[in-house]
Amino acid sequence: MKQVILVRTDIRMGKGKTCAQVAHASLEAYKKALRERPEWVREWEAEGSKKIVLKVGSEKELLELYEKASKEVPATIIRDAGLTQVPPGTITAAGFGPAPDEIMEKFFGHLKLM
Repeated sequence: MKQVILVRTDIRMGKGKTCAQVAHASLEAYKKALRERPEWVREWEAEGSKKIVLKVGSEKELLELYEKASKEVPATIIRDAGLTQVPPGTITAAGFGPAPDEIMEKFFGHLKLM
């Protein structure tokens, strides 16, 4: 079991901003999974709550992966409020799962670590 977070690398975010977006994506995906697949959440927590942060090169790539994966995995898109480094409504990240490793690998196995 793992949770996957995708972060866009085509927009300029400082390290702190990036970390905040990853945290938002993780928490929102967790809350959604708790509602939709609580048995996956329990198993994930029992296994140590593994999280993987991966990079995507564009909003288009992130949205394409979201469209495919969200049919099988609890997923959320993070849009920034625009108070600091990016314009309001900018899609910065997405969170998926937790879900079984084999499902996550099917959608995200080709991506590189952040």
